Amino acid sequence: MPEFIVEYPYILALFIFFARVADVSLGTFRTIVIFRGYKLLASLIGFVEIFIWLVAAGQVFKNLVQWYLAFAYSAGFSSGIYVGMWIESRFAIGKELIRCISFNRDILADKIREEGYEVVSVDGDMGKDKPVEVLFIVERRRNIPKLIHLINDLDQKAVYTVSDLKSVYDAPEYLGKSSLWNIRKSR
Repeated sequence: MPEFIVEYPYILALFIFFARVADVSLGTFRTIVIFRGYKLLASLIGFVEIFIWLVAAGQVFKNLVQWYLAFAYSAGFSSGIYVGMWIESRFAIGKELIRCISFNRDILADKIREEGYEVVSVDGDMGKDKPVEVLFIVERRRNIPKLIHLINDLDQKAVYTVSDLKSVYDAPEYLGKSSLWNIRKSR
């Protein structure tokens, strides 16, 4: 162990804390990336994650009599979970499905399409004299807040749910691949 760490052991505690924040953040991000189906990226993240973990854990195990190192290790773990979730939300990898019920039939879908979103709409009802329009929209996660804001602006009474999607496949050829489909893919 280098001399300055012997003289200033709290530097080692800080190193362990930040190493643990880094490896747990990567682990949290890796888990979410696995769920989204990015195998190669998850493998690369896992390599870096375990390397950092080995170095940090090795220092704690080598110095078990210093209780504050175990504390720094544990604090780094809990902080790393939060940081990892924050990092993942900034990357916003993947797509989500919005299911929306509009009580203003034939209005909301067209207005959302005018904004460049791909919308599948189905007419429905909630009983006699209660027509509804059910919308299905698949969109990138990073665009979801803007889309939800648009839905709320256009129809304050609309009800919607948002679900994560693991895989999204291109539209079949019989849909015609209109210019609208191509506009959204280029974004």
